[in-house]
Amino acid sequence: QVQPVESGGGLVQAGGSLRLSCAASGRTFSNYRMGWFRQAPGKEREFVAAISWSGTTTDYADSVKGRFTISRDNAKNTVYLQMNSLKLEDTAVYYCAAKYRFDGPWREGYRYWGQGTQVTVSS
Repeated sequence: QVQPVESGGGLVQAGGSLRLSCAASGRTFSNYRMGWFRQAPGKEREFVAAISWSGTTTDYADSVKGRFTISRDNAKNTVYLQMNSLKLEDTAVYYCAAKYRFDGPWREGYRYWGQGTQVTVSS
């Protein structure tokens, strides 16, 4: 198994940028598809982005497409989420998650979760 640990959250003005990192300890990082999810106050957790084990394939929620970029460095056991042109509605706790690389759907069924990092976008 892997244990994701997020970092990089904080307070940023609308239109600004932030980069989240997720370091995954444990077994072979490249065996896992990695995803980012978020949960805003009073809302359900939602999918943000995911990346294949090799980093060659990505998937994005429509709400972040063109603004967010997911990437990974398997040598560092780390996945990143570069967030640009941030909006007030991007405010949420962001979670990093992992699932075995051949496990079905890209946007659900993640088995290993981090504790989350808060991102607050101010006007």
